[in-house]
Amino acid sequence: MSDRNKETKMPHAVIAATGLFTPEQSVSNDELVASYNAWADGWNARHAAEIEAGELEAKTHSSSAFIEKASGIKSRFVLDKTGIIDPQRMAPHLPERSNEDLSILAEIAVKAAQQAIAAWGKPVSEIGAVLCAASNMERAYPALSIEVQQALGIEGFAFDMNVACSSATFGIKTAADFIASGSAKAVLMVNPEVCSAHLNFTDRDSHFIFGDVATAVIVESSDTAGPGGWDVLGARLKTVFSNNIRNNFGFLNRAARDTEHLDATVADDSQQNDKLFVQQGRKVFRDVVPMVSDMIVDYADELGLDPHGLKRLWLHQANINMNTLIGKKVLGREPSEDENVIILDDYANTSSAGSIIAFHLHNDGFEPGDTGLICSFGAGYSAGAVFVRKRA
Repeated sequence: MSDRNKETKMPHAVIAATGLFTPEQSVSNDELVASYNAWADGWNARHAAEIEAGELEAKTHSSSAFIEKASGIKSRFVLDKTGIIDPQRMAPHLPERSNEDLSILAEIAVKAAQQAIAAWGKPVSEIGAVLCAASNMERAYPALSIEVQQALGIEGFAFDMNVACSSATFGIKTAADFIASGSAKAVLMVNPEVCSAHLNFTDRDSHFIFGDVATAVIVESSDTAGPGGWDVLGARLKTVFSNNIRNNFGFLNRAARDTEHLDATVADDSQQNDKLFVQQGRKVFRDVVPMVSDMIVDYADELGLDPHGLKRLWLHQANINMNTLIGKKVLGREPSEDENVIILDDYANTSSAGSIIAFHLHNDGFEPGDTGLICSFGAGYSAGAVFVRKRA
């Protein structure tokens, strides 16, 4: 038997099931704008003298029309709405839990994982590894993935990984590599994202971007996978360093401070704003769209796939204009709504979970052999492309 035939007989990764946890609360653009504008009016009143003297610029109002035109977002799901739309707080209220209680990120990850496991229909004893791939871990250690592993009664090993908005596709690639090496027969990857906690709701240019959610993916060996699911045809990862998307919050902040007490609030403290999400949106758009489009097309060619023949794209849900342009470049035409899935109008940007939400909710209508693309991109810069084919 030739080496090529041997390779075709080797086990490969299969996306066997997915899960989604969506918070009960949702914030509309109108609600978010009302809270921001009230906060801006209060800020302007408090700094009226400096504004009058030309030392500060007055805060300008946001609008729902501006948000929808700039991003395509109409609403977002959040764990706590009350704190976000309170002009005196401008942040979700998520009380700290004791070490004996399940942490909030682990809780939502478990809920998404339970849905995926139920859809999979196999015992958790067959899962050999758990990956928590997300943008914003709530602590350095112990790893959230190990907490999720314990809560679900899974043995084997677990670890966290963070490649910002690309974490899920990097996680799928990592899981696929574990499958190929024989390290595990099945891998659970979870993407809990409480993005509202790191968003500066007092920044007019980004206060509307993020929502909260959790997703889960079970990647299994083709040796043990049942019918259905999706063959992973290949995954390509890419990173390029950039400061255009950044969050400087970390354990060294405490060592760098030059005051006795670090104010935990940021609503009126510009020196602390870089400890939350910061983005140079126009630069990101200019840099990322060609990088991602070229990566997808080039890798499709390496795999012997015609990108124009992809039935559906499940892209990272950051900005409708970015997704439309990437879809057009990859498909070689204006994509239809069915070809280029958009869920950010309801969910907003959910970081690593966005492409998985799109895939989870809109993977119907495929015949065996049809191909699609799960793709994410974001801070780093980072980008991941996973080509999949519907199984019989």
